[in-house]
Amino acid sequence: MKIKLQKASDIGPVVRAVRKAQRIRQDDMAGSIGVSENFLAKVEHGGGNAQWTKVFQVLEGLGIELVCDIPDDAEDFLAGDMRGGS
Repeated sequence: MKIKLQKASDIGPVVRAVRKAQRIRQDDMAGSIGVSENFLAKVEHGGGNAQWTKVFQVLEGLGIELVCDIPDDAEDFLAGDMRGGS
């Protein structure tokens, strides 16, 4: 399923839903990926102060892949190694 993320706070509900679907407790998830339970809770509730490196740790830990679908006319402005990353 594809979900369009409009803003950073859209990530939280996705993280929470995937964690719950995988039947992983919040404290267990936090411990397994090296972030605090408090941090994970902030991510899941759309906390605006989350550090992006840790957000991506959470996403990777849950097997969530973030994919950007950019307009065709922007493609030429990307570095060659960034094109066709999937």
